[in-house]
Amino acid sequence: MDTLFFLVESVVKCIVVIGCLLTFFAYLTLAERRLLGRIQIRRGPNRVGPFGLFQPIADGIKALTKEDVIPAQADKAVFVLGPIIAVFAALAMFSVIPFGGTVTILGRAVKLVIGDVDIGILFVFAFATLGEYGIVLGGWSSGSKYGVLGALRAAAQMISYETSLGLIVIGTVILAGSLRLTDIVEAQRHMWFVVYQPFAFLLYLVAGLAEINRTPFDMPESESELACGFNVEYSSMKFALYFMAEYVHMIVVASLVTTLFLGGWLGPFLPGPLWFFIKVCVVIFFFIWERGTFPRLRYDQIMQLGWKILLPLALANVVVTALVVALR
Repeated sequence: MDTLFFLVESVVKCIVVIGCLLTFFAYLTLAERRLLGRIQIRRGPNRVGPFGLFQPIADGIKALTKEDVIPAQADKAVFVLGPIIAVFAALAMFSVIPFGGTVTILGRAVKLVIGDVDIGILFVFAFATLGEYGIVLGGWSSGSKYGVLGALRAAAQMISYETSLGLIVIGTVILAGSLRLTDIVEAQRHMWFVVYQPFAFLLYLVAGLAEINRTPFDMPESESELACGFNVEYSSMKFALYFMAEYVHMIVVASLVTTLFLGGWLGPFLPGPLWFFIKVCVVIFFFIWERGTFPRLRYDQIMQLGWKILLPLALANVVVTALVVALR
């Protein structure tokens, strides 16, 4: 009976979380287009439905009904597999992120997280790296020189900034004494880690933007140079899958910022999942705001920022945090 309840609980959690993520992704595209329109003194989508609320549905129908073209020179199996890997990895990362505490259902305690594993942080980093394989394979398999250049840029950028990301997160791991994300949230019950690690918080925001290829770090796409980069040969639903992977990955990064530095679901008066959602939306608003504010960096500037500035600062943060904790 316990095994059956566990299986049903896991399946229900997966369905609910994936459904919420995909719905959030759909309307996040609308919210970003409206916010960027306001920043750029224009309206944004407002024709399909009241206030443009049906625009994501229209975009989904358009992606499903457009002609699906595979270039003759492409490696067809890998070309199809690339966007699937990217979406799968993005969704899998959220499976270990807690979005609430513990609730009681039918007399049983249910944790509001799909998989409460001991190595939650390492799990997230592993699937983040796997997601980059989807981008690299997609660009390489297309047979286009622009796609290959975008794939190479994505690989170089991932290596450069994931090294710093790992070092930045170590500070919160030292403070919490655990790699489990639920333990990290519980360790912030009296004080959020952003108070103890404000420097790491800012570094994580910068490295996180580079990890998800958002402006000013969108060199793997770089329309002005590579005509859309790694996904230049994709069309129809395959292009939409890469689009979906990018936005789900952005939601995951915002969720990690919330979990590692902003106390996760913890907060007064309101239910835990609602606090988690509010904090994630605030971080995503920042991601959209900076996209409408900063221009794209040059490729050499991105590499220098990653290796010569971000990495030494992240390493210094680890050393200082370890010393303070050890002396205390």
